[in-house]
Amino acid sequence: MSPATLLRRTAVPRRRPSRAGPAIPPRVERAGREAWEGGALLLLTLFAFSFGLLELYSASGFMAQSEGLPSHFYAVRQLSGALAGVVLTTALARMDYHRLQQWAWPLLGAVVLMLVIVILPGTEFIAPRVNGARRWIRLGVAFQPSEFAKVALIVWTAALTVKKQDRLHSFTRGLLPFLVVWLGLALLVFLQPNMSAALLLVLLAALVLFAGGARIGHFILLGVLAVPLVWRQIQGASYRWNRIVAFLDPTADPEGVSYQIRQALIAVGSGGLHGRGFGQSQQKFGFLPEPHNDFLFAMIGEEWGWLGVAVVVALFAGFAWVGYRIADRAPDQFGCLLALGMTNLLVVSALLHMGVALALLPTTGVSLPFMSYGRSALLVAFAAVGVLLSVARASRAGVR
Repeated sequence: MSPATLLRRTAVPRRRPSRAGPAIPPRVERAGREAWEGGALLLLTLFAFSFGLLELYSASGFMAQSEGLPSHFYAVRQLSGALAGVVLTTALARMDYHRLQQWAWPLLGAVVLMLVIVILPGTEFIAPRVNGARRWIRLGVAFQPSEFAKVALIVWTAALTVKKQDRLHSFTRGLLPFLVVWLGLALLVFLQPNMSAALLLVLLAALVLFAGGARIGHFILLGVLAVPLVWRQIQGASYRWNRIVAFLDPTADPEGVSYQIRQALIAVGSGGLHGRGFGQSQQKFGFLPEPHNDFLFAMIGEEWGWLGVAVVVALFAGFAWVGYRIADRAPDQFGCLLALGMTNLLVVSALLHMGVALALLPTTGVSLPFMSYGRSALLVAFAAVGVLLSVARASRAGVR
């Protein structure tokens, strides 16, 4: 089934159980007999993290040594985040995902509180400014609230979509309440400043609502109205404008605004078909900024070539296929929307990351799920897998 068909099928009300017992649709019974999605999802996750950790070690070794740290420093920190992620995945997979429906508002409130702390004057001792932005909270360990906001907003949007199912075609009674919350959350992230994360938050939530049955005409209208506002914000900040200039012409200023994307393209292009070989990257030696994070895909292209690039693309295509199957076989609409949102969280982030590395999109700080360095993003990716496993488990059991 294509993703477009799946999106609209979620808007169809599910049958209510009869007094004699729950009525399990034939496709749910079939899912119970043929379910393999959970195992496939775990294999994809294991491969993505293992391959990513290997490449992360290669990409970050020189940078760590230049900072006076052991070459394995970033890889070990990433591994510690993965151990916490496995615990989180296990807990969420064993939990009834309907609890998330009950926790939608508390989760959203907790995220809002964290985002307010990040930008609030006088909280610099726990939310310091790094590279001109305040995006992290440091309480023994550092974490990025905007990453956790993705999960909270997807859960909240899915829960409210089910609740407002009969009003979604109305702008004022359907879409407007969602917009108020989306834009409020996006504004808190934008003020960090982190415009790309703010736009990604709204995009992920809008995909869930559209899948639930909201009118596409409303989204088109809002998109048209948003373009001049977004463009004004881009022109108002020199670094954002420079990214657009570099995207439109990567050769315009190779030592200035186009430096990052030019180095990324050199990395991918120099890998050829088979790559330079593991650990043989040249761009990681101070040429390409953030090789272990924002441009890890470029490092994969350099060391593993186009074959490695094809493997990563196929890997996330696999996440999309398995995730959308889990959504399609979910026992109820909330489970379907939740699984769809978590799948989009992984796949859309991967597409944006790869698009930036290949100069198909303006430079943004979006990590490659399970692979790029960053324990907050890693925990969120593992959380998404845990939720998907919970929905898949309920489908196998025929739970409604």
